[in-house]
Amino acid sequence: MRHRMGLRKLGRPTDHRLSMIRNQITDLLRYEKIRTTEAKARELRREAEKVITLSKTNDVHHRRLALTKVFDPRVVQKLFDELAPRFADRPGGYTRLIKLMPRKSDGAPMAQVELVL
Repeated sequence: MRHRMGLRKLGRPTDHRLSMIRNQITDLLRYEKIRTTEAKARELRREAEKVITLSKTNDVHHRRLALTKVFDPRVVQKLFDELAPRFADRPGGYTRLIKLMPRKSDGAPMAQVELVL
């Protein structure tokens, strides 16, 4: 049984995996919708929800914490100025995961992650 096993490793070394997730969080917040494999999408959703929850409290400490998870400072500004007010009344569930057709080249299950609202 996989109880309390933690994160998916996604077949990558730790530094590569963390950097990839940070890139995907940045792109999700920038474009509000991205397409990726289903396993990556599930990990992305888990981390992106935490960053969006951070943005609901607008102070310097939370901005700096968000900068540790997002590469681009302009995206952090967008997160706190535009996206956080949109999710102010929502107690969680800021992202939606939509399953897509498998990728043609290798048959990997694909998914689209998008921000709700």
